Amino acid sequence: MLPIFFSAFILSACCLTKGNCISYDELKELKTEFAINLYRHVSEAENRTNLVVSPASVAISLELLQFGAQGDTLTELQDVLGYNIHDQSVQDFLHTVYEGVTDPSQGTVVQLACSFFVDTDVQLLPQFAARAAHWANSSLQQANFTDLNRTTAQIQEWITSNTADGDMPLESAGSSLSQAALVSTMYFRSVWQKKFSFMDTQMLPFTTSEGSTVKVPTMHHTAEVNYGQFQTAALEAFSVVELPYLGEKLSMFLVLPSHKRTPLPQIESHLSAKTITLWANSLKRTKMDIFLPRFSIQSLFDLKTVFSTLGIRDAFDPIAANFKGISEQDSLYISEAIHKAEIEITEDGTKASGATAMVLLKRSRTPIFKADRPFTFFLREANTGLNTIPLDRQGNSNTNN
Repeated sequence: MLPIFFSAFILSACCLTKGNCISYDELKELKTEFAINLYRHVSEAENRTNLVVSPASVAISLELLQFGAQGDTLTELQDVLGYNIHDQSVQDFLHTVYEGVTDPSQGTVVQLACSFFVDTDVQLLPQFAARAAHWANSSLQQANFTDLNRTTAQIQEWITSNTADGDMPLESAGSSLSQAALVSTMYFRSVWQKKFSFMDTQMLPFTTSEGSTVKVPTMHHTAEVNYGQFQTAALEAFSVVELPYLGEKLSMFLVLPSHKRTPLPQIESHLSAKTITLWANSLKRTKMDIFLPRFSIQSLFDLKTVFSTLGIRDAFDPIAANFKGISEQDSLYISEAIHKAEIEITEDGTKASGATAMVLLKRSRTPIFKADRPFTFFLREANTGLNTIPLDRQGNSNTNN
């Protein structure tokens, strides 16, 4: 059973749709709540054991659609995201954030991308094509939707080129009546500030959400970390530990119920932007033994149903959709909203392999954080407050052996 990751990149202060300027902290809270809301709707719609979704790349695709949407279609997109992409100050802030996500010098790669596939019969407006070409890591591609096999292969090739691999093939990309598909991807990789030793990785029991026990490769090291213990209003105890990546610009926060009998969803139900801020500001430096499963998660799915429950409906309706800013043709609407995301956690933080060995720990009073049951994790950028919030609802093990 593995952590479920979703990333919500917190942006700088800007003006919302109604023209009311808000503070940095208010916008950070807004973006975090969007991520939490998206995760909850995705987990309900997908009903999967292991799931990874990236609100950051999803947001980029919805921002791209804003450039071409009009009327109620535009209003729905603005309401879900909370801001108007036509505001130049918003664009400036977003460009700065998206360009600063990846830091190769520190071994950090956060690859966010989206592409808008439009049927070759659709005549695109030049101004939209120009905006699409320059918005974050987005692209505009034309495809022949009457040839579904060819279009599906074209989308699959793009997904493969923007993620680590392409071993999750698409079943189909719409129908012969489709005109446009929105595709977004996210790939995350980074290096720990203090790496786990391959020799300390061992097969240890992990209790799944159903109560069964499986053996999974579990990493271990002893380090000084930021740590805290909390409880919900219902007195359900849980602990939070921060593991920094190289350069300490980005950290992973792990959230673990203190008792195996406490279901993770009970902790997740209390999750909000305010609780995440509380956790981040309340941790204390502590020397601890850290046990963390080695894992890799990939997800590929269509977000149409999720978008509908969030309030984005007109964009997928052949009659109600208004994308006159993309093409003057009346019939343009979105037929698919495909999303792929993946994350991998290993001993050094990047892709690697190594032998495992049994480790006998000395008895000590060093506190232990042992992720041997369902847990949540989120990422946080220290300087800007950028948060990538992963939530976890897990049942089966899918680790790297």
